Amino acid sequence: MPRLKDVLPGPGLGPTRLLLVGINPGLRSGTEGHHFAGNGNPFWRLLHASGLTPRLLAFSEDETLGTFGIALTNLCPRPTRSAAELSASELARGRRALARKVDRLRPGVVAFVGLTIYRIFFRLDRSDGAGPKPDRIAGARVFVVPNPSGLNASFPGFAHKVIWFQALRDFVEAHEAMARTVRRED
Repeated sequence: MPRLKDVLPGPGLGPTRLLLVGINPGLRSGTEGHHFAGNGNPFWRLLHASGLTPRLLAFSEDETLGTFGIALTNLCPRPTRSAAELSASELARGRRALARKVDRLRPGVVAFVGLTIYRIFFRLDRSDGAGPKPDRIAGARVFVVPNPSGLNASFPGFAHKVIWFQALRDFVEAHEAMARTVRRED
């Protein structure tokens, strides 16, 4: 099964405002060749409802994210039925590769899509839930949104998840406003 390509802003589109990081693609995403293609996965509706994208995108339009200054990648590129199928060596390679991507892209904010991937990346036994984190990656601020899967029992419905995606939008906008202020003062 082919590996999904990262979605990156193209040349001349300005800086990467936000890098969204999933743990790895599901089998349907691998088959379709597009991110978050699972039946019933509300990821694309969450991005739109939160105001992170100005219109609702179909999973087949994932490349369009780049025009909004949003990049999308996975810690591990191999599609699996469950992230539990990923090996320790795959996760270690993924951590190193993600750190290099963040260093190269220089996004304002890195948002982990799910608490599990946040814990894996920072090698934490537990964390205090979704929201902004004190951690930084190559200077980028870190935020965690709930995994959008319907199987996520901690955030069972769309309304529980969209609150965190809206908080992410506010976090990105606040970071951008602060960066503009710093540039003006220089």
